[in-house]
Amino acid sequence: MRKRKVGLLTFSDGRKFAHEMQREMNLDFHNRFRARLEGTGEYEVVAGEEIVWHPEVAKREGRRLLAAGVEATILNYAVWCFPHLTLIATEFAPGPYLMFSNINPRYPGMVGMLAAAGGMDQVARNHTRVYGDIGDDAVFAKVQRFLRAAVAVSRLKGETFGLYGGRPMGMYTAVADADQWKRDFGIDVEHIDQYEIIRRSELVEKDRVEHAFSWLEKMLGANIHYDGKKLTPELLRRQIRSYYACLEINREKSIDFFGIKAQPELTDNFTTEDIIDAFSNDPYDFDGPKEPVVCATEADMDGALTMELFKHVTGDPVLFADVRHYDQEDDFFDLCNSGAHATFFAGRSKRAEDNLPRVHFWPEIFYFPAGGASVMHFAQPGAVTLARLTRHNGRYWMAIVPAGFVLFDDAKNWAKAEATSKEWPHAFACLEVPADEFLATYDSNHIHGCYGDWTEELIHICRILKIEYRVYGNHSAALTV
Repeated sequence: MRKRKVGLLTFSDGRKFAHEMQREMNLDFHNRFRARLEGTGEYEVVAGEEIVWHPEVAKREGRRLLAAGVEATILNYAVWCFPHLTLIATEFAPGPYLMFSNINPRYPGMVGMLAAAGGMDQVARNHTRVYGDIGDDAVFAKVQRFLRAAVAVSRLKGETFGLYGGRPMGMYTAVADADQWKRDFGIDVEHIDQYEIIRRSELVEKDRVEHAFSWLEKMLGANIHYDGKKLTPELLRRQIRSYYACLEINREKSIDFFGIKAQPELTDNFTTEDIIDAFSNDPYDFDGPKEPVVCATEADMDGALTMELFKHVTGDPVLFADVRHYDQEDDFFDLCNSGAHATFFAGRSKRAEDNLPRVHFWPEIFYFPAGGASVMHFAQPGAVTLARLTRHNGRYWMAIVPAGFVLFDDAKNWAKAEATSKEWPHAFACLEVPADEFLATYDSNHIHGCYGDWTEELIHICRILKIEYRVYGNHSAALTV
């Protein structure tokens, strides 16, 4: 993932003599903050060239951050500073904003930050506040959680979602208002007919297809379960051609993330699109390492949006699944559907050679008459954060569901898979919330997530976007902003 570009402005007293007396001290706080961020290797810091002490400096430095294209701005306070300087600088410096008060008890830096923060609230300029020593790991973790969220929201602006097809099988939850997406998130929606996949797939070079086919056969070996009917070498090649067709269409139209309706037109008459779904979301494909590109099964727009936010926060592949079945005996949900489980989850590795030996290509089941390979595996165990953006009466809210993926012994894993659809990928998820409570309030058949605890980052995203959220389970909270 490319480095997050953040701005850093440090503020001072508006009296020249006081500013000059405190300048070196302010620079020390300024430079320590910058060094801590850059030391992670995750940030490109555009730091102020001057400590902000005068309105002209505030305008100049704010405009410089704007011209540099920063994705969030840190407002740094170690001494008393004139509050209006913050308001002037943030007329230009891009948000979201983090206001940071350093520990410097001989000087009223906290007073300066609170005075500026009150002014920001009075003009409805959204921000988050953190207090402490930037050298303290716990304090820096708070800064990092905010910056991941802030940059994720900023990166949505100007993106294009490729909508292949339209509403799948009557799912209202899969279709969003393009005007609302542009207004609330800055995303454009490009509609593409699914026939383009069929037409363009016939134009893919044969050598390219054969290379990918050979690579898959080498990687999966006997785990490609040809049956001569629903899964044949030619059907697998058709799926590969479809993948490359989408790749070219997305490149030509500058599409950043996308979804494919597939059912029933493609799945009845052409092939399933599971190869597109899985390998788009993966950190590699047949041609080597790459950045994951979010692809949502059933053209689920809100699912894709949730996944895109997760990707920008974590840099990792994101799960797409159905909430398929609750296993009462072992208290887990089987998150299972034919589609966009990236093969990454099979081995929890960004190397294809670690994951693909754990993957099976099964012939598709009766729902999909056209056939093709279903990309099946079991998700590796580990703590995960599941989530979903959805709408209530037209207003977005986010369900945040801390959980853990589990696995059993091999025989039991396969027995649990047989209880639903053996041919489809499975993530056995133990939620931190009773099944009855979750099922009574969760508003979609689809769910998404990444390994790790990203609860605080998702809460920050909701606060930045001014949308409601609910954290399920041990962190349980009512809908709130």
